[in-house]
Amino acid sequence: MGDTKKTYYITTPIYYPSAKLHIGHTYCTSVADTIARFKRLAGYDVRFLTGSDEHGQKIQRAAEAQGITPLEYTTNIVNGFKALWEKMHISNDDFIRTTDERHEKVVQELFTKAYEKGDIYKAEYEGWYCTPCETFWTEQKLGENHTCPDCGRPVEKVKEESYFFKLAKYTDQWLKFIEENPDFIQPESRRNEMIQFVKQGLEDLAVSRTSFDWGIKVPFDPKHVVYVWFDALVNYISALSPFDGDGELYKKYWPADLHLVGKEIVRFHTIIWPMMLMSLELPLPKKVFGHGWMIVDGTKMSKSLGNVIDPIPLIDTYGADSLRYYLLSEITLGNDGNFTLPNFVTKINADLSNDLGNLLNRTIAMIEKYHGGVITKCDDMDDLDRDVSALAVQTVKDFEVAMENMELNKGIKAVWALIGRMNKYIDETMPWVLAKSEDANDKARLQSAMYHLAEALRIIAILVSPVIPVGAPKIWDQLGLAGFGEATLEDAKTWGVLPTGTRVVKGEPIYPRFEIPEMVEATPVEAEEAVDTSNIPPLKENITYDDFEKLDLRVAKVVSCEKVPKSKKLLKFVLDIGIEERTVLSGISQYYEPEAMVGKKVIYLSNLAPKKMMGIESYGMILSASDWEEHLEVTNIESLPAGSVVK
Repeated sequence: MGDTKKTYYITTPIYYPSAKLHIGHTYCTSVADTIARFKRLAGYDVRFLTGSDEHGQKIQRAAEAQGITPLEYTTNIVNGFKALWEKMHISNDDFIRTTDERHEKVVQELFTKAYEKGDIYKAEYEGWYCTPCETFWTEQKLGENHTCPDCGRPVEKVKEESYFFKLAKYTDQWLKFIEENPDFIQPESRRNEMIQFVKQGLEDLAVSRTSFDWGIKVPFDPKHVVYVWFDALVNYISALSPFDGDGELYKKYWPADLHLVGKEIVRFHTIIWPMMLMSLELPLPKKVFGHGWMIVDGTKMSKSLGNVIDPIPLIDTYGADSLRYYLLSEITLGNDGNFTLPNFVTKINADLSNDLGNLLNRTIAMIEKYHGGVITKCDDMDDLDRDVSALAVQTVKDFEVAMENMELNKGIKAVWALIGRMNKYIDETMPWVLAKSEDANDKARLQSAMYHLAEALRIIAILVSPVIPVGAPKIWDQLGLAGFGEATLEDAKTWGVLPTGTRVVKGEPIYPRFEIPEMVEATPVEAEEAVDTSNIPPLKENITYDDFEKLDLRVAKVVSCEKVPKSKKLLKFVLDIGIEERTVLSGISQYYEPEAMVGKKVIYLSNLAPKKMMGIESYGMILSASDWEEHLEVTNIESLPAGSVVK
């Protein structure tokens, strides 16, 4: 008989090998791995893909600066990717590199197909280009300051012959698809942003370059290399080798069930990629989920600030399970997540060492002490037993629903509620008192208590295995069970599976306690390249004290904040400036979520003449600082009352 398992194909982004990966990449891949492990547990035939996006001008320049080939440059870094995923116990089934021959073959086939259909044409491009983002921008999209709308860095003027993809041609088909498939883009806030972006109007997309040669050659015009998005996005299909033999992998797993990506690349995955597939007449993926950014001590990670955290020292010190558990339990998928070292250590001490670790240690020790290490199967004897056995069964249901809904932290919380209940169960049943009694009922009660603790731990081990894959089998082993790798979610749904005669095996504590650090000392990932000071604008000419006196700087409190419809960058603020409220527009939406700004106090230039933008009158300006790399901060003075004068 053939394999009748339902398939599930999940992917991460393919990461750019310009530097070592940081904790943000680790978060994304840990989420994907946990979902993949859960789906396997639930009986799916899973295909889990990650990889590296290795072409482009940025890589070529970096390699030339080091005097090595681009492939040598990327291979060194990609080997680090693979080592990190091994340390994190990532269970990917495949690792795709855009330098793989299998990938090049598929890109050229699909590029040619779109060209022959008439959806790719040759023309000359003249405009603005952001090398770090590998994105072209029109004058209109750049605004007055000529910086990249995505990353805020300076763009460069380019003029070259390119092939273009007719992106705008598929606007109506895309909008119809989104209407008919409302869950395609998640979370919903990202879906709304993408719809507005498309409705503003799309321009045809440059899909080849001639100003550098590090990339896949256009097969019918080899002076061109395929530009990043028609190259990188194809990895999700090329990894399935659709043109090899009968394309068995492609037929089995495509379309993908889930593309998990960071919110900064949602646009490419939910607009450009589907439109490419529409042109190629290929099935679209079922869902794209854009997760949030990783914040460190309240600040978005930035190489120039030196707060980009290398996960390897954390893994080496605290273990992969600890880092996985913290990231998955503390962050609601879709929202930004904050990492601080003291909070991290406090959390893993409380949840892994105290709650789960102690429950296992106490249970195994008591079974050894009171029953010579042998478990005797017992049915519910009283209300306490019925309470915990019913809770265990309900926990499995709640966990499954949460995981299917991609509410990972909610699923983890449900399991930890059961762990907490079982620790309380020990205190309620007081086995140490029952062990001293000669009464036959107390002896039976003690056996029942030990069985309920062990059986709950059996179920817990199965449920936590997608999240903490190192510790879960250790729980299983200490319970004296075999074949952990064969355990399924179905095995957790039935109470009372542990057989009489099972012998526990005491082991070392699976999660030790750690000292709480007094301060965060982030281990910076090396910079992608030396800081280019040419990007920093020159100082302006001196002004007089009288000129400065004309500026009326105040502290203002944010009363409300919302995104401006049809604008990618603008947030609309209502500010309390002490004597009145004012409306101000600020182009910082790529750095701050609107709801995160409400209640903050900011420095406000109050006597800048009103100006109308997007049909809204903006009065004054909120001051912010940019490092010309990846970071922007709104000045925040929390201790001063609204209306304070800035001197």
